[in-house]
Amino acid sequence: ESLGIAAGGIAHDFNNLLTGIIGNLSLSLMTCDPEDDMHDRLSTAKKASIRAQELAQQLLTFAKGGAPVKKTSSIGQLIEETVNFTITGTNVLKEIRIPATLWPVDIDSGQISQVVANLVLNAEQAMPAGGTVRVCSENFTLAQEDATLSYLRPGRFVKITVQDEGIGIPQEYIKKIFDPYFTTKPKGSGLGLATAYSIIKSHDGMITVDSAAGTGSTFSIYLPASDKEVVGDKPNTQTPLTGSGKILIMDDEEVICELVNHTLSPIGYAVTETRDAASCVRQYAEAMLSGHPFDAVIMDLTIPGGVGGREAVKQLLEIDPNVRAIVSSGYATDPVMSRHREYGFCAMLAKPYEISDLAKIVHEVVGAKGEALVYHDFAHMQTA
Repeated sequence: ESLGIAAGGIAHDFNNLLTGIIGNLSLSLMTCDPEDDMHDRLSTAKKASIRAQELAQQLLTFAKGGAPVKKTSSIGQLIEETVNFTITGTNVLKEIRIPATLWPVDIDSGQISQVVANLVLNAEQAMPAGGTVRVCSENFTLAQEDATLSYLRPGRFVKITVQDEGIGIPQEYIKKIFDPYFTTKPKGSGLGLATAYSIIKSHDGMITVDSAAGTGSTFSIYLPASDKEVVGDKPNTQTPLTGSGKILIMDDEEVICELVNHTLSPIGYAVTETRDAASCVRQYAEAMLSGHPFDAVIMDLTIPGGVGGREAVKQLLEIDPNVRAIVSSGYATDPVMSRHREYGFCAMLAKPYEISDLAKIVHEVVGAKGEALVYHDFAHMQTA
Protein backbone atom coordinates (compact mmCIF):
# COMPACT_ATOMS: atom_id res chain seq x y z
CA GLU A 1 0.00 0.00 0.00
CA SER A 2 2.83 2.38 0.84
CA LEU A 3 4.56 1.56 -2.44
CA GLY A 4 1.34 2.25 -4.30
CA ILE A 5 0.88 5.67 -2.68
CA ALA A 6 4.50 6.64 -3.37
CA ALA A 7 4.35 5.38 -6.95
CA GLY A 8 1.13 7.28 -7.59
CA GLY A 9 2.58 10.58 -6.43
CA ILE A 10 5.81 10.11 -8.35
CA ALA A 11 3.99 9.06 -11.53
CA HIS A 12 1.69 12.09 -11.34
CA ASP A 13 4.56 14.57 -11.10
CA PHE A 14 6.62 12.63 -13.64
CA ASN A 15 3.77 12.55 -16.15
CA ASN A 16 3.26 16.30 -15.77
CA LEU A 17 6.91 16.82 -16.69
CA LEU A 18 6.68 14.38 -19.58
CA THR A 19 3.58 16.16 -20.92
CA GLY A 20 5.64 19.31 -21.29
CA ILE A 21 8.57 17.42 -22.81
CA ILE A 22 6.62 15.25 -25.28
CA GLY A 23 4.23 18.06 -26.21
CA ASN A 24 6.98 20.55 -26.98
CA LEU A 25 8.97 17.94 -28.88
CA SER A 26 5.86 17.30 -30.98
CA LEU A 27 5.43 21.03 -31.67
CA SER A 28 9.11 21.26 -32.64
CA LEU A 29 8.84 18.27 -34.97
CA MET A 30 5.93 19.93 -36.78
CA THR A 31 8.07 22.97 -37.62
CA CYS A 32 11.26 21.03 -38.42
CA ASP A 33 12.18 19.88 -41.93
CA PRO A 34 11.92 16.04 -42.03
CA GLU A 35 15.16 15.97 -44.03
CA ASP A 36 17.02 17.93 -41.35
CA ASP A 37 19.29 15.95 -39.01
CA MET A 38 17.63 17.76 -36.10
CA HIS A 39 14.32 16.08 -37.00
CA ASP A 40 15.88 12.67 -36.30
CA ARG A 41 17.33 13.91 -33.01
CA LEU A 42 13.98 15.27 -31.89
CA SER A 43 12.25 12.02 -32.91
CA THR A 44 14.76 9.99 -30.90
CA ALA A 45 14.23 12.22 -27.86
CA LYS A 46 10.47 11.84 -28.18
CA LYS A 47 10.69 8.02 -28.40
CA ALA A 48 12.91 7.97 -25.30
CA SER A 49 10.42 10.16 -23.43
CA ILE A 50 7.56 7.83 -24.34
CA ARG A 51 9.65 4.89 -23.14
CA ALA A 52 10.20 6.71 -19.84
CA GLN A 53 6.44 7.06 -19.51
CA GLU A 54 5.99 3.31 -20.09
CA LEU A 55 8.55 2.45 -17.39
CA ALA A 56 6.83 4.72 -14.86
CA GLN A 57 3.48 3.20 -15.78
CA GLN A 58 4.85 -0.32 -15.25
CA LEU A 59 5.65 0.41 -11.61
CA LEU A 60 2.35 2.22 -11.11
CA THR A 61 0.28 -0.59 -12.64
CA PHE A 62 1.94 -3.21 -10.45
CA ALA A 63 1.82 -1.14 -7.26
CA LYS A 64 -1.77 0.11 -7.56
CA GLY A 65 -3.41 -2.28 -10.00
CA GLY A 66 -4.94 0.63 -11.89
CA ALA A 67 -8.20 0.14 -13.77
CA PRO A 68 -7.51 0.06 -17.51
CA VAL A 69 -8.89 2.86 -19.67
CA LYS A 70 -10.30 0.70 -22.46
CA LYS A 71 -11.37 1.36 -26.00
CA THR A 72 -12.27 -1.02 -28.81
CA SER A 73 -9.10 -1.70 -30.78
CA SER A 74 -7.62 -3.84 -33.50
CA ILE A 75 -4.70 -5.36 -31.64
CA GLY A 76 -2.61 -6.54 -34.59
CA GLN A 77 -0.76 -3.29 -35.29
CA LEU A 78 -0.15 -2.76 -31.57
CA ILE A 79 1.51 -6.19 -31.31
CA GLU A 80 3.68 -5.65 -34.36
CA GLU A 81 4.87 -2.19 -33.30
CA THR A 82 5.62 -3.35 -29.75
CA VAL A 83 7.60 -6.40 -30.88
CA ASN A 84 9.63 -4.40 -33.39
CA PHE A 85 10.43 -1.70 -30.83
CA THR A 86 11.40 -4.18 -28.10
CA ILE A 87 13.87 -6.28 -30.09
CA THR A 88 15.50 -3.48 -32.07
CA GLY A 89 19.25 -3.66 -31.50
CA THR A 90 19.20 -7.22 -30.08
CA ASN A 91 20.68 -10.40 -31.56
CA VAL A 92 17.36 -12.24 -31.91
CA LEU A 93 15.16 -12.74 -34.98
CA LYS A 94 11.40 -12.33 -35.00
CA GLU A 95 8.47 -14.09 -36.60
CA ILE A 96 5.11 -12.33 -36.34
CA ARG A 97 1.88 -13.89 -37.57
CA ILE A 98 -1.27 -11.77 -37.30
CA PRO A 99 -4.34 -12.71 -39.36
CA ALA A 100 -6.29 -9.90 -41.02
CA THR A 101 -9.52 -11.38 -39.61
CA LEU A 102 -8.48 -10.97 -35.96
CA TRP A 103 -11.43 -9.97 -33.76
CA PRO A 104 -11.40 -6.55 -32.07
CA VAL A 105 -10.80 -6.30 -28.32
CA ASP A 106 -11.63 -3.76 -25.59
CA ILE A 107 -8.21 -2.87 -24.18
CA ASP A 108 -6.03 -0.23 -22.62
CA SER A 109 -3.51 -0.17 -25.45
CA GLY A 110 -0.70 1.18 -23.27
CA GLN A 111 -1.10 -1.60 -20.71
CA ILE A 112 -1.38 -4.39 -23.30
CA SER A 113 1.66 -3.05 -25.15
CA GLN A 114 3.48 -3.21 -21.83
CA VAL A 115 2.53 -6.89 -21.41
CA VAL A 116 3.72 -7.83 -24.90
CA ALA A 117 6.97 -5.88 -24.41
CA ASN A 118 7.65 -7.67 -21.10
CA LEU A 119 7.11 -11.11 -22.64
CA VAL A 120 9.24 -10.34 -25.70
CA LEU A 121 12.00 -8.93 -23.50
CA ASN A 122 11.95 -12.07 -21.37
CA ALA A 123 12.16 -14.19 -24.52
CA GLU A 124 15.16 -12.20 -25.75
CA GLN A 125 16.93 -12.53 -22.40
CA ALA A 126 16.28 -16.30 -22.40
CA MET A 127 18.32 -16.56 -25.64
CA PRO A 128 21.67 -14.88 -24.86
CA ALA A 129 23.30 -16.60 -27.86
CA GLY A 130 20.51 -15.54 -30.20
CA GLY A 131 17.48 -17.31 -31.62
CA THR A 132 13.97 -16.56 -32.84
CA VAL A 133 11.04 -15.16 -30.90
CA ARG A 134 7.70 -16.09 -32.46
CA VAL A 135 4.66 -13.92 -31.76
CA CYS A 136 1.35 -15.20 -33.09
CA SER A 137 -2.26 -14.20 -32.66
CA GLU A 138 -5.48 -15.98 -33.51
CA ASN A 139 -9.19 -16.01 -32.87
CA PHE A 140 -10.12 -18.54 -30.20
CA THR A 141 -13.49 -19.80 -29.00
CA LEU A 142 -13.61 -21.34 -25.55
CA ALA A 143 -16.13 -24.14 -25.24
CA GLN A 144 -18.16 -24.75 -22.09
CA GLU A 145 -16.53 -28.12 -21.43
CA ASP A 146 -12.91 -26.93 -21.76
CA ALA A 147 -11.43 -27.43 -18.28
CA THR A 148 -7.88 -26.35 -19.20
CA LEU A 149 -8.89 -22.67 -19.03
CA SER A 150 -11.30 -22.92 -16.13
CA TYR A 151 -10.72 -19.32 -15.02
CA LEU A 152 -12.25 -17.97 -18.23
CA ARG A 153 -15.91 -17.78 -19.12
CA PRO A 154 -16.82 -19.61 -22.33
CA GLY A 155 -16.90 -17.33 -25.34
CA ARG A 156 -14.78 -15.61 -27.97
CA PHE A 157 -11.19 -14.57 -27.28
CA VAL A 158 -8.14 -13.27 -29.05
CA LYS A 159 -5.17 -15.48 -28.20
CA ILE A 160 -1.62 -14.11 -28.35
CA THR A 161 1.38 -16.42 -27.94
CA VAL A 162 5.01 -15.46 -27.40
CA GLN A 163 7.41 -18.36 -27.94
CA ASP A 164 11.19 -18.48 -27.57
CA GLU A 165 13.96 -21.02 -28.16
CA GLY A 166 15.65 -20.29 -24.87
CA ILE A 167 16.76 -22.15 -21.78
CA GLY A 168 13.23 -22.80 -20.53
CA ILE A 169 11.84 -22.60 -17.02
CA PRO A 170 12.39 -25.43 -14.47
CA GLN A 171 9.17 -26.95 -13.18
CA GLU A 172 9.84 -25.83 -9.60
CA TYR A 173 9.74 -22.20 -10.79
CA ILE A 174 6.61 -22.39 -12.97
CA LYS A 175 4.17 -21.66 -10.13
CA LYS A 176 6.27 -18.74 -8.88
CA ILE A 177 7.01 -16.75 -12.05
CA PHE A 178 4.00 -14.45 -11.68
CA ASP A 179 4.77 -13.68 -8.02
CA PRO A 180 5.96 -10.13 -7.32
CA TYR A 181 9.74 -9.84 -6.96
CA PHE A 182 10.41 -13.47 -7.92
CA THR A 183 13.30 -13.54 -10.37
CA THR A 184 16.26 -15.72 -11.32
CA LYS A 185 18.01 -12.87 -13.16
CA PRO A 186 21.01 -11.20 -11.47
CA LYS A 187 19.66 -7.75 -12.37
CA GLY A 188 15.96 -8.56 -12.54
CA SER A 189 13.30 -6.78 -10.48
CA GLY A 190 10.67 -9.53 -10.58
CA LEU A 191 8.04 -6.97 -11.62
CA GLY A 192 7.67 -7.75 -15.33
CA LEU A 193 5.54 -10.91 -15.19
CA ALA A 194 3.74 -9.81 -12.02
CA THR A 195 2.71 -6.63 -13.85
CA ALA A 196 1.66 -8.62 -16.93
CA TYR A 197 -0.49 -10.91 -14.79
CA SER A 198 -2.15 -7.92 -13.07
CA ILE A 199 -2.92 -6.20 -16.38
CA ILE A 200 -4.38 -9.27 -18.09
CA LYS A 201 -6.50 -10.05 -15.03
CA SER A 202 -7.88 -6.49 -15.03
CA HIS A 203 -8.86 -7.05 -18.68
CA ASP A 204 -10.89 -10.15 -17.68
CA GLY A 205 -8.35 -12.32 -19.47
CA MET A 206 -5.82 -14.97 -18.61
CA ILE A 207 -2.10 -15.59 -19.09
CA THR A 208 -0.54 -19.07 -19.08
CA VAL A 209 2.92 -20.54 -19.57
CA ASP A 210 4.14 -23.81 -21.03
CA SER A 211 7.82 -24.54 -20.47
CA ALA A 212 10.46 -26.95 -19.26
CA ALA A 213 14.19 -26.63 -18.73
CA GLY A 214 16.03 -26.70 -22.06
CA THR A 215 12.92 -26.61 -24.28
CA GLY A 216 12.06 -22.90 -24.50
CA SER A 217 8.92 -21.20 -23.21
CA THR A 218 5.52 -20.31 -24.62
CA PHE A 219 3.38 -17.66 -22.96
CA SER A 220 -0.26 -17.43 -24.02
CA ILE A 221 -2.56 -14.46 -23.44
CA TYR A 222 -6.34 -14.69 -23.76
CA LEU A 223 -8.28 -11.43 -24.13
CA PRO A 224 -12.09 -11.33 -24.48
CA ALA A 225 -13.16 -10.39 -28.00
CA SER A 226 -15.39 -7.35 -28.41
CA ASP A 227 -18.74 -7.11 -30.16
CA LYS A 228 -18.13 -3.44 -30.93
CA GLU A 229 -16.63 -1.98 -34.07
CA VAL A 230 -13.16 -0.47 -34.05
CA VAL A 231 -13.16 3.30 -34.36
CA GLY A 232 -10.13 4.06 -36.49
CA ASP A 233 -7.60 6.47 -35.01
CA LYS A 234 -5.58 8.70 -37.26
CA PRO A 235 -1.82 8.64 -36.63
CA ASN A 236 -0.76 11.03 -33.90
CA THR A 237 1.88 12.49 -36.22
CA GLN A 238 -0.88 14.22 -38.20
CA THR A 239 -1.36 17.96 -38.29
CA PRO A 240 -3.70 18.81 -35.39
CA LEU A 241 -7.38 19.23 -36.30
CA THR A 242 -8.41 22.86 -36.58
CA GLY A 243 -11.49 24.27 -34.89
CA SER A 244 -12.95 27.32 -33.16
CA GLY A 245 -14.29 28.18 -29.74
CA LYS A 246 -13.32 29.37 -26.27
CA ILE A 247 -11.33 26.91 -24.14
CA LEU A 248 -10.70 27.27 -20.40
CA ILE A 249 -7.87 25.28 -18.83
CA MET A 250 -7.29 24.66 -15.12
CA ASP A 251 -3.83 23.30 -14.28
CA ASP A 252 -1.33 24.29 -11.60
CA GLU A 253 1.61 23.51 -13.92
CA GLU A 254 2.58 26.53 -16.01
CA VAL A 255 4.26 24.36 -18.63
CA ILE A 256 0.98 22.44 -19.21
CA CYS A 257 -1.06 25.63 -19.60
CA GLU A 258 1.49 27.06 -22.02
CA LEU A 259 1.54 23.84 -24.04
CA VAL A 260 -2.26 23.81 -24.35
CA ASN A 261 -2.23 27.49 -25.34
CA HIS A 262 0.56 27.04 -27.91
CA THR A 263 -1.21 23.98 -29.35
CA LEU A 264 -4.79 25.24 -29.56
CA SER A 265 -4.34 28.96 -30.29
CA PRO A 266 -2.70 28.51 -33.74
CA ILE A 267 -5.47 26.14 -34.87
CA GLY A 268 -8.38 28.43 -34.12
CA TYR A 269 -9.20 28.38 -30.39
CA ALA A 270 -9.13 31.17 -27.82
CA VAL A 271 -7.50 29.79 -24.67
CA THR A 272 -7.81 31.15 -21.12
CA GLU A 273 -5.46 29.79 -18.43
CA THR A 274 -6.27 29.32 -14.74
CA ARG A 275 -4.17 27.75 -11.99
CA ASP A 276 -6.84 26.77 -9.44
CA ALA A 277 -10.48 25.76 -9.10
CA ALA A 278 -11.72 29.05 -7.63
CA SER A 279 -10.38 31.06 -10.56
CA CYS A 280 -11.66 28.47 -13.05
CA VAL A 281 -15.21 28.49 -11.66
CA ARG A 282 -15.26 32.29 -11.40
CA GLN A 283 -14.11 32.84 -14.98
CA TYR A 284 -16.56 30.24 -16.30
CA ALA A 285 -19.46 31.94 -14.49
CA GLU A 286 -18.40 35.42 -15.67
CA ALA A 287 -18.19 34.20 -19.28
CA MET A 288 -21.72 32.77 -19.06
CA LEU A 289 -23.12 36.04 -17.65
CA SER A 290 -21.42 38.02 -20.43
CA GLY A 291 -23.18 35.94 -23.08
CA HIS A 292 -19.90 34.52 -24.40
CA PRO A 293 -19.53 31.18 -22.56
CA PHE A 294 -16.63 28.78 -22.83
CA ASP A 295 -17.11 25.90 -25.25
CA ALA A 296 -15.01 23.45 -23.21
CA VAL A 297 -12.99 23.22 -20.00
CA ILE A 298 -9.84 21.12 -19.54
CA MET A 299 -9.40 20.35 -15.83
CA ASP A 300 -6.46 18.81 -13.98
CA LEU A 301 -7.75 16.11 -11.67
CA THR A 302 -5.35 16.98 -8.84
CA ILE A 303 -4.28 20.45 -7.67
CA PRO A 304 -1.70 20.15 -4.83
CA GLY A 305 -3.09 21.77 -1.69
CA GLY A 306 -6.30 22.83 -3.41
CA VAL A 307 -9.56 21.77 -5.02
CA GLY A 308 -9.07 19.49 -8.02
CA GLY A 309 -11.15 18.65 -11.05
CA ARG A 310 -13.31 16.06 -9.31
CA GLU A 311 -14.81 18.66 -6.96
CA ALA A 312 -14.60 21.66 -9.31
CA VAL A 313 -16.65 20.00 -12.05
CA LYS A 314 -19.57 19.67 -9.60
CA GLN A 315 -19.51 23.44 -9.12
CA LEU A 316 -19.45 23.98 -12.88
CA LEU A 317 -22.39 21.62 -13.36
CA GLU A 318 -24.43 23.69 -10.88
CA ILE A 319 -23.66 26.78 -12.97
CA ASP A 320 -24.14 25.06 -16.33
CA PRO A 321 -25.62 21.52 -16.49
CA ASN A 322 -24.32 21.29 -20.07
CA VAL A 323 -20.70 22.16 -19.31
CA ARG A 324 -18.23 20.35 -21.59
CA ALA A 325 -15.51 19.30 -19.16
CA ILE A 326 -12.43 17.25 -20.06
CA VAL A 327 -10.54 15.66 -17.16
CA SER A 328 -6.76 15.41 -17.48
CA SER A 329 -4.34 13.73 -15.10
CA GLY A 330 -1.10 11.87 -14.66
CA TYR A 331 -2.97 9.58 -12.24
CA ALA A 332 -4.04 7.12 -14.93
CA THR A 333 -5.21 4.69 -12.21
CA ASP A 334 -7.79 7.06 -10.70
CA PRO A 335 -11.36 5.80 -11.23
CA VAL A 336 -12.34 9.23 -12.54
CA MET A 337 -10.11 8.56 -15.57
CA SER A 338 -11.61 5.17 -16.40
CA ARG A 339 -15.22 6.21 -15.56
CA HIS A 340 -15.11 9.92 -16.28
CA ARG A 341 -18.77 10.27 -17.34
CA GLU A 342 -19.93 9.07 -13.93
CA TYR A 343 -18.18 12.06 -12.39
CA GLY A 344 -19.54 14.74 -14.75
CA PHE A 345 -16.86 14.82 -17.47
CA CYS A 346 -17.56 14.19 -21.14
CA ALA A 347 -14.00 13.19 -22.10
CA MET A 348 -10.62 12.40 -20.55
CA LEU A 349 -7.03 13.12 -21.52
CA ALA A 350 -4.31 11.09 -19.80
CA LYS A 351 -0.94 12.74 -19.24
CA PRO A 352 1.44 12.71 -20.96
CA TYR A 353 -0.36 13.22 -24.24
CA GLU A 354 0.42 14.06 -27.83
CA ILE A 355 -0.63 17.49 -29.11
CA SER A 356 -2.64 15.78 -31.86
CA ASP A 357 -4.57 13.86 -29.16
CA LEU A 358 -5.28 17.13 -27.34
CA ALA A 359 -6.52 18.78 -30.55
CA LYS A 360 -8.61 15.73 -31.49
CA ILE A 361 -10.42 15.50 -28.15
CA VAL A 362 -11.09 19.26 -28.01
CA HIS A 363 -12.37 19.13 -31.60
CA GLU A 364 -14.74 16.25 -30.73
CA VAL A 365 -15.99 17.85 -27.51
CA VAL A 366 -16.61 21.29 -29.00
CA GLY A 367 -18.12 19.76 -32.14
CA ALA A 368 -20.59 17.72 -30.05
CA LYS A 369 -21.82 20.70 -28.07
CA GLY A 370 -25.38 20.36 -29.30
CA GLU A 371 -25.73 16.78 -28.07
CA ALA A 372 -27.47 15.92 -24.81
CA LEU A 373 -25.30 14.98 -21.85
CA VAL A 374 -26.12 12.09 -19.53
CA TYR A 375 -24.39 11.91 -16.14
CA HIS A 376 -24.92 9.73 -13.11
CA ASP A 377 -26.46 11.44 -10.11
CA PHE A 378 -24.27 13.27 -7.59
CA ALA A 379 -25.20 10.88 -4.79
CA HIS A 380 -23.58 8.08 -6.74
CA MET A 381 -20.55 10.25 -7.47
CA GLN A 382 -20.04 11.14 -3.83
CA THR A 383 -20.50 7.54 -2.75
CA ALA A 384 -17.97 6.41 -5.32
